[in-house]
Amino acid sequence: MIGIDEARHLRDVAERASKLMREPLLAAFRSHISVDYKVDLHDVVTRYDKESEIAIRAFILGEVPDSAVLGEEEGASGEGRVQWYVDPIDGTANFARGLAFWCVSVGAVIDGEIVAGAVYDPVADLLFSADLSGAWLNGERLKSRSVPDERHAALITGYPVERDLRLDGRDRALANFSELVETFSALRRPGSAALSICHVAAGWTDAAAGFGVNAWDVAASILILRQAGGSYRSLTLGKVDAGARDFMCPGYVALGEGADYPTLMRVARDISDRRDAAGRPKLSVAGGGA
Repeated sequence: MIGIDEARHLRDVAERASKLMREPLLAAFRSHISVDYKVDLHDVVTRYDKESEIAIRAFILGEVPDSAVLGEEEGASGEGRVQWYVDPIDGTANFARGLAFWCVSVGAVIDGEIVAGAVYDPVADLLFSADLSGAWLNGERLKSRSVPDERHAALITGYPVERDLRLDGRDRALANFSELVETFSALRRPGSAALSICHVAAGWTDAAAGFGVNAWDVAASILILRQAGGSYRSLTLGKVDAGARDFMCPGYVALGEGADYPTLMRVARDISDRRDAAGRPKLSVAGGGA
């Protein structure tokens, strides 16, 4: 078991780690940034992602030696009781193109449970964080809230991207998107899962949904949302077993407190169920690994 004091210490480390590279990232933002591509032309990476992750990794291992760190760019390093999930820039495409919706995400997991995390928006200087005793925004207690009726609500989702058109079929994916557009008062596609979920936690939007995230994208923001009073529903999408930890699942719906959005939940479950039924290979996840 982890105590409140240890969780608070890990939150402090996560907060400092998330702000570690603020100055160099802001100096690079809206400058001429060269980009490389990973899986495809939709999967952008820059040297700043790699440099930030290296620095954050070294900082965490120095502060908490009993740690293992898994980052988006450099993989896993270290062995220890505390497992850290680090996204040095969530929303790299925005960062590289000068759109001010990107962040740094650092989450801490012990025995498969998220115990602390921080998500930092350097442009707006917003630090979201949480531990087992609550959630905060720039040191003030965070409280989620959403309008109860989805017809009056705002939804953040990146669906569908090219991968979704391929997996779900163009016609079905566009039909899903049309239903969400027609149902919600506003639908936005800002491009960072971690920051989108934190905006739900802050009550700045009512819901968020994603269908292609990784543990480093969501580990910190899941705890922030839940500790702020919101709810997080994970989706397996045919990629992990039903018993996988929430932060290991590739899909999610994030709702603020008070939200009851049946259309969103039906569309999200249908997408996940169809991908599950397609029989794609599943990875057995015990929690806390990758």
